[in-house]
Amino acid sequence: MGKNTIGPTALVIFGVTGDLTVRKLFPALYEIFRLNPFPLQVIGFARRDWDEDFLRKVFYQSIEDHARTKPLDQMALESMGENLHYVRSSFSDIDGYHKLKELIASLKVKNCLFYLATPPDAYPTIIEHVGQLELAHPTEGWTRIVIEKPYGRDLASALELDRKVHQVFEESQVFRIDHYLGKETVQNILVFRFANGIFEPLWNRRYVDHVQITVAEEMGVENRAGYYEQAGVIRDMFQNHILQLLTLTAMEAPVAFNADAVRDEKLKVLRSLRPLHGQQALASTYRAQYGPGKLDGVRVPGYKDEPGVSPDSTTETYLAARLFVDNWRWANVPFYIRSGKRLPRQITEVAIQFKQVPLSLFGWRNLAGDAPNMLVLNIQPDEGITLTFGAKAPGPESIIKPVKMDFDYMEAFGVEPPEAYERLLLDCLIGDATLFNRSDEVAEAWEFTTGILQAWADEPLQNLPEYEAGTWGSAGMEEFLQRDGCRWRRL
Repeated sequence: MGKNTIGPTALVIFGVTGDLTVRKLFPALYEIFRLNPFPLQVIGFARRDWDEDFLRKVFYQSIEDHARTKPLDQMALESMGENLHYVRSSFSDIDGYHKLKELIASLKVKNCLFYLATPPDAYPTIIEHVGQLELAHPTEGWTRIVIEKPYGRDLASALELDRKVHQVFEESQVFRIDHYLGKETVQNILVFRFANGIFEPLWNRRYVDHVQITVAEEMGVENRAGYYEQAGVIRDMFQNHILQLLTLTAMEAPVAFNADAVRDEKLKVLRSLRPLHGQQALASTYRAQYGPGKLDGVRVPGYKDEPGVSPDSTTETYLAARLFVDNWRWANVPFYIRSGKRLPRQITEVAIQFKQVPLSLFGWRNLAGDAPNMLVLNIQPDEGITLTFGAKAPGPESIIKPVKMDFDYMEAFGVEPPEAYERLLLDCLIGDATLFNRSDEVAEAWEFTTGILQAWADEPLQNLPEYEAGTWGSAGMEEFLQRDGCRWRRL
């Protein structure tokens, strides 16, 4: 990005007083501005009794606590601090939007980026008022809107939200953000597959036995019980993050690396997912809920003991699923998904398990296991790629043992990868929608997910299986894969 590529821009953060702004948005903006200063005005919009001086203090503290690069660039910090503004208003008060419009006009900026860092139930109100004040279509420059997940809670609500969004904004103005797509290693899935001639010929049903996608979290629900009770893993992780990882892993090569071409191929994968309804959905999913246990030697409560959680809750905190992509590349190759809270460590990875050789070599002792060839794409926290294969161990005995070839992002490039929001915010500012979800993608993901949700609702459980916090799950989770003759990868 050149210094003057973006032009004079106002970034309006609705919900500026929230945790997302302090932990992610302010630090990401600072990193972008530090490398390429451009005329930027940041406008906070929230109902708390703040003023510009207090917002400035919060901004400075946010950068001090969360900036990725140190020491801090004081000139960049002070320059940004001078251009902070605050509009105190509830999201439903039209007077606040009149003040916002006057402020934007006084700043003489050409471009405007609205960021909805608010609870999802505020989205329609904000969008409606922005439309009423005619802020969505300026006479010069551009206007865009960034919408955080969750984008609806099922197919019907997602379509209704889309209808309200499109009453005010064109689809080209809408950036539906999924921070997983901003992670360097997620983007590396495409580069790894399509910029190298080694693995892509093997990336199909002829050579791949199955794929495992894992999104594991150490944390519990913390102070989000109100949201999580309504969401569970399926809405919080599966419908968005996990299906996005699956599409990038399974998609065909796009005709070009641009927004429409990449998203066209991702959409084809979502449309190729074998639908799950009724008994098929029940047989292809496994749900559980964490109970009391220990994490890092500290006793933690079970899900039902968390503040704000119903003692009769059947909300899943762990989900495993068996999915199939019914196209020529992936026919009958299972994609196994698992995601949960209060697991032993935080890790996100995609593991490609290749098929074993048809015959053991001369009866050698194979200590590498039944299928040693595995390619693991480590998304977080240790970004990198690992290839595991069998090799002869030193010595007179004929023994095969597993060995690994590792690529570590930090070791290879000597720098930490940028935070996801740095890449995504910059893409919003320059108008590159490649890593953002298009309207039809969201609808297709919800249509698939809603089939599972409906099956669960039709045959509700009185209690979910329980797994001890700090473990990798219950016996039922292992049995879920053992029925297919597979086992979960040990992390």
